[in-house]
Amino acid sequence: MRWKRGAVLTALIVIAGLVLAAAWGRASMAHDWRSASRESAGIAPDPATTSEAVVQVYAARAWGWRGSLGVHSWIAVKPTGAPAFDVYEVIGWRAYRGMSALSISNRPPDGRWFGNVPELLAELRGDGVDAVIARIDARARAYPHAKEYRVWPGPNSNTFTAFVTRAIPELRVDLPPTAIGKDYLPNGDVVAKAHSGTGIQFSLLGLFGVLVGVEEGFEINLLGLTFGIDPADPALKLPIVGRLGPNRG
Repeated sequence: MRWKRGAVLTALIVIAGLVLAAAWGRASMAHDWRSASRESAGIAPDPATTSEAVVQVYAARAWGWRGSLGVHSWIAVKPTGAPAFDVYEVIGWRAYRGMSALSISNRPPDGRWFGNVPELLAELRGDGVDAVIARIDARARAYPHAKEYRVWPGPNSNTFTAFVTRAIPELRVDLPPTAIGKDYLPNGDVVAKAHSGTGIQFSLLGLFGVLVGVEEGFEINLLGLTFGIDPADPALKLPIVGRLGPNRG
């Protein structure tokens, strides 16, 4: 009966996590989104003093109750000599209003996401990066779900980021387990490259799947929630709390 005890323990952990998430969500909702900070967190280089090409991938806890469970992710690029970054991301309210959910803007690349400080997930700089930026732009504009947005199980902002990074293996992006929607494969696919481009994944509508990658390690997706282990950069990957290891949170 060990498996039953294990299942009960897992259920209790998930329930406890959801209770904590609800409390966190209520605290987040206490702040008005209209006054929440979108200012730079001081992570990205200043284009005025950085001529080289730069690509950065970020994730930050979503606003309100959604931040209790997951993150919003985006990609920022600056070609050589450019005076500002371009930020590529998918935003739900745009789709809800009949617009394209894909946004390309000059907002701060490391801007707080409605008060929440972002984490830098990956970065490329210097020679050859302008060519990578061109590929990112083409891939982003080819995103097939620009008119759709679902918080769970996708397609959402993390579906978009994963769609782009799969085609840019140089970035080796390991999206956090809290990036709900990253395992929703566009166009109804069931098999695809891992988000980092260093492995492979199987997924059924973002609700059930398995991923194995050099960068990500081993992940199981159950109802959009990620459980996994990263042996290369030792860490456990869990829903709600994210990545637990010596190097990150």
